[in-house]
Amino acid sequence: MTHGKMKAIGAYRYLPLSNPESLMDLQLDKPLPTGSDLLVKVKAISVNPADLGIRENHNYEAESPKILGWDAAGIVEQVGPDCRLFKPGDKIYYAGSVARSGSNSEFHLVDEQIVGKMPKSLDFAEAAALPLTSITAWESLFDRLGISLNANENKSILIIGAAGGVGSIATQLAKLAGLTVIGTASRPESIEWVKSQGADFTINHNHPFQSQLKELGIDTVDYIFCLNETVQHLANMAEVITPQGKICAIVPTDKTTWSGSLKMDLLFAKSVTFVWEFMFTRSLFHTEDRIKQHELLNSLADLIDDGKLKTTLTERLEPINTANLRLAHDKLATGRFIGKIALENF
Repeated sequence: MTHGKMKAIGAYRYLPLSNPESLMDLQLDKPLPTGSDLLVKVKAISVNPADLGIRENHNYEAESPKILGWDAAGIVEQVGPDCRLFKPGDKIYYAGSVARSGSNSEFHLVDEQIVGKMPKSLDFAEAAALPLTSITAWESLFDRLGISLNANENKSILIIGAAGGVGSIATQLAKLAGLTVIGTASRPESIEWVKSQGADFTINHNHPFQSQLKELGIDTVDYIFCLNETVQHLANMAEVITPQGKICAIVPTDKTTWSGSLKMDLLFAKSVTFVWEFMFTRSLFHTEDRIKQHELLNSLADLIDDGKLKTTLTERLEPINTANLRLAHDKLATGRFIGKIALENF
């Protein structure tokens, strides 16, 4: 069932960005919410490497267009009959589910259990910059690595790729939890940004880690959060992780430009825990604990409104249309973008 039309940006097949059919302005039927779905009037979206990865690395060709986008902030327009958490008019933010149509549309359906109340102190673009990266960082630090929210004195974490979207909010969260934070960055502007997010130190991920850490007076680190090129960085990680330390990675081997498999034996002698994080696991498999994404987004909003965390937004584009989305994808594809880029207003 539908009621009226809406603007959206999508494609009938996945193509390189240079192809004009890779992203197109579309007019689609506006959906109706059922079950525990919210119908959201989307006010702002942000882009993530996930958008590029899915568009570039998946085969898709169909009669109905695929809509990308897994970050949005907006206003609840309508609620499904089973909704208990939100009502029409509420301002919300969320990352959605990779198994469903994405948020690059004027109206969007999302399960309320993975939605949070929007921080009161942020505008829509500032809020849209946060959900996917914050869920990834929060789940990695507190669920996967088992870091407590406090009592981390004398504990350290190395964040590889600290200037990007996930790295920026992970640095803030790790610092909030009381860890000594070492972020990797390789350019003057990215080093400056990482320090502005709260990192105590920075090292260059293009050079061996051990000698750089020793220069800082650090022998080993208790935790490592690897945000890119897992295969490339594993040997360096194995050298600097504390015995019985923990490593979390978010980039599988097929998404890395470095060919080869993960030589996990490198971690054996130190009894290192290695764990993956994929923030869509809960929504993809409808896990019983998926309400935790609602709860952590609400906690994040409170921390932001209390001045303990800040948005990682660094660039805005307006309006939300194909030309601007293509520009955003282009900027992200360089691998050198700092912070987050958001688009606002259809």
